[in-house]
Amino acid sequence: MRIKKGDTVKILKGKDRGKSGKVIQVNPNSGRAAVEGLNLVKKHVRPRRQGEKGEMVQVPRSIPAANMALVCPHCGAATRIGVRTEESQRRVRYCKKCRAAI
Repeated sequence: MRIKKGDTVKILKGKDRGKSGKVIQVNPNSGRAAVEGLNLVKKHVRPRRQGEKGEMVQVPRSIPAANMALVCPHCGAATRIGVRTEESQRRVRYCKKCRAAI
């Protein structure tokens, strides 16, 4: 999985199509990622203390990584990601459009 926490992504499918946001959580085992402020669902929260009221909060749920594209910080376009090794034997992600390292 080539999307990491902190990346800016653009949603390609679903109810939030076309919107972009920052990745807050990644689950490589299931191939899903949660994006800040997108794919929000309402969750009922029980009162924790005496006299406190229960409430409904909106929490972001994960989206399949196949339904999002990384936004390149250099060219600003939603792009696919490639991986190459540098001279120092370090793996680097790069933008397939502008070839800049991410």
